[in-house]
Amino acid sequence: MIHPFYKSEDRNFTLLKGDCIDLLSLFDFKFDMIFADPPYHLSNNGISVQSGKVVSVNKGTWDKSRGFEEDYLFDKKWIALCREKLKENGTIWISGTYHNIFSIARCLTELNFKILNCITWVKTNPPPNISCRYFTYSAEYILWARKNEKVPHLFNYELMKKINGGTQMKDVWMLPAIAKWEKSCGKHPTQKPLGVLSRIIQASTQPGNWILDPFAGSSTTGIAANLLGRRYLGIDLSEEYLQMSIRRKQEIDDPDKARLYLQKTQGIHRIVNDDDQQVLHDISAAYGTKLPF
Repeated sequence: MIHPFYKSEDRNFTLLKGDCIDLLSLFDFKFDMIFADPPYHLSNNGISVQSGKVVSVNKGTWDKSRGFEEDYLFDKKWIALCREKLKENGTIWISGTYHNIFSIARCLTELNFKILNCITWVKTNPPPNISCRYFTYSAEYILWARKNEKVPHLFNYELMKKINGGTQMKDVWMLPAIAKWEKSCGKHPTQKPLGVLSRIIQASTQPGNWILDPFAGSSTTGIAANLLGRRYLGIDLSEEYLQMSIRRKQEIDDPDKARLYLQKTQGIHRIVNDDDQQVLHDISAAYGTKLPF
């Protein structure tokens, strides 16, 4: 029996502590969407610039490369487990850089996913290249794939068009990296901005849907999901970052804070209000889609 590390009073934000490879096989539940920000395998003694200071890019032992083949086998294992937890019409989004994204694409193809897009997220405020020996790193990549070749997936095309000023949204997104106001509850070394996760969630889910993040970190996925009326399960090994996730969830339980964060987040055209919460409640009551723990 799985015991949640944390479950919010509204039951829309649940955290599990442990390795996703161990935990995903212990329960039977299907998610509408999965977002994964896995190890990029780049903590190999490189350096970068942060707030004008030279810093190490080492994130921890969890992010170190074990060689191409071992990194690939690790990716394939957790993606295969995620596939089992995805609804037949569900989609998965996986972020990366050149360090891991090619391995991810190979795994998705071998596991019979249909890759829909490779989003290029161009950061409008990247750190400078201090070596001056190559081009500045300013982009990350996000693969979007559906579980089945022949089962249609959800894409909120008209909403994306509206967010993009009335024209079709392209697969290149110009969005800023993490902002200072997003670190009010602490700092995670690979924290994604709400602007990116909010766009992903709006593009491929509906209110009331369940979203899984197997590498939760500080749970930006969950914060964006709850702000937009979706439900969330996050898994992470670190108690420190799970506690940070709880603080972030408790912070947006304040309606004024939730509205402020929505207003600050690029690409948001709706505010969570009482009507939205009632829709979420009605969907939950109608379908009984609750986690089995």
